[in-house]
Amino acid sequence: MKLVLLGAPGAGKGTQAEILAKKLGIPTISTGNILRAAVKNGTPVGIVAKEYMDAGALVPDEVTIGVFKERMAEPDCANGYILDGMPRNIAQAQALVDGGIEVETALSIEISDQTIIDRMSGRRACPECSATYHTQSAPPKKDGVCDKCGAALTIRKDDEPETVKNRLAVYHKETEPLKDWYAARGKLKSVDNQPTIEATTAVVLEALGIK
Repeated sequence: MKLVLLGAPGAGKGTQAEILAKKLGIPTISTGNILRAAVKNGTPVGIVAKEYMDAGALVPDEVTIGVFKERMAEPDCANGYILDGMPRNIAQAQALVDGGIEVETALSIEISDQTIIDRMSGRRACPECSATYHTQSAPPKKDGVCDKCGAALTIRKDDEPETVKNRLAVYHKETEPLKDWYAARGKLKSVDNQPTIEATTAVVLEALGIK
């Protein structure tokens, strides 16, 4: 399965991608994690990307596409993949097609802006291993500590309220048009956000025809 997950920042794409990846035995390709790793390591791409990410703006297409193609060349992508956070706009979607990278299904998780703002205020991230948590829906076993590596959890700058509002504005302008783009190609499926992670997973599996 070659799947792209669509939805506003904080819609739960990363969580659902991780669940689907385990169920289907294919990798999740998260551009956000790849870019954050580049920022942490101080690579040339990371230095450029950091300026945009700190402001809640989209990283330029040429930077994102370059990082993405490097990841797609790895052998674990041979049998399929789940794209999380890529493509972010129609130009990127077209660049993927032009590069011979096809997507079979685009699944959009529908959620209101206010729900996003409320949800992201509770998000926590591990600066060491990139694991993510939520104070209400997916808390760590020990408050403020990563279950996987024991590092202290932090609030990402791009999860702060003002940055979230900026990211939502960018999403509606740049990314949301992808729904029509994929719909015109007969590849779009949509599900409504549910109150729990488990309930959202259930409607996602149903939409994809997975038992």
